Amino acid sequence: MNDFLLYTLLLLVGLFGTYAIIPYFKNLLVNSNVIRPNYKKDMIPVSMGMVFLPMMIINGIILAYFTSKDRDLLYLFIYIFGMISMFFAGVLDDVIGNRDVSGLKGHFKSLLKGDLTTGGFKALFGGFVGVIISIAISKNIIDIIVNTLIIALSTNLMNLLDLRPGRAIKVYLLIVTILFLTLTGYEKALPLLIVPNVLSYFSHDLKAKAMMGDTGSNVLGISIGILVVIGYSFNVRILWLAFLILIHLITEKYSLTKIIEKNKFLNYIDKLGR
Repeated sequence: MNDFLLYTLLLLVGLFGTYAIIPYFKNLLVNSNVIRPNYKKDMIPVSMGMVFLPMMIINGIILAYFTSKDRDLLYLFIYIFGMISMFFAGVLDDVIGNRDVSGLKGHFKSLLKGDLTTGGFKALFGGFVGVIISIAISKNIIDIIVNTLIIALSTNLMNLLDLRPGRAIKVYLLIVTILFLTLTGYEKALPLLIVPNVLSYFSHDLKAKAMMGDTGSNVLGISIGILVVIGYSFNVRILWLAFLILIHLITEKYSLTKIIEKNKFLNYIDKLGR
């Protein structure tokens, strides 16, 4: 199939399919009492990122049907495997997670004291997911280390951002737009398994009608990480890794929300659409 027609098909299926199922999942979460106060203390459904999953699989079926090369199928299944894995870890954190501990440092400190938090599990699990993906695609041990760190820290990046309505999705859409414009070949189609779904859900997050939770932010984060490690040169990956390390070091010491609020431009973008 022509690339343009394939991309259009994936976009439309993701957009309209996700739009149709959002009310069902929202009612499911409310009826199951999976709700939590947002930053304004309003009780809203959490874990709404689960609406990304159904159309991701359906679009994966469509893309697999039109994929003939073994290498491309490997990338497709790696991409889906990574997102489903972190979807599972995110649901666990959203449903039974304890919010008394925050930050990677806090979760690992708890682990060293013998207390496993869902955040600690998520970090360890995400790291192992990154390792198995990196082994499958890397050429040497250096590549494995770099790719594992990129996948793990990209996943956590979206968690760091998901503290205000729409913030994480805005940054995600900016990053994934750059990736889509700069990726070449088969990798260019992979973001369309998830981006249309996010676009359909975006207004619910932006207007604080629901929270995608770690269920959603984990999926968005690892999707970025996998695209970077399979689609770019070593030098580009090192630059992205350096950026990720810098952001994580800053957020361990300072509040990202306060940094954004003190910058007029960032604060404007952050509040846009709310």
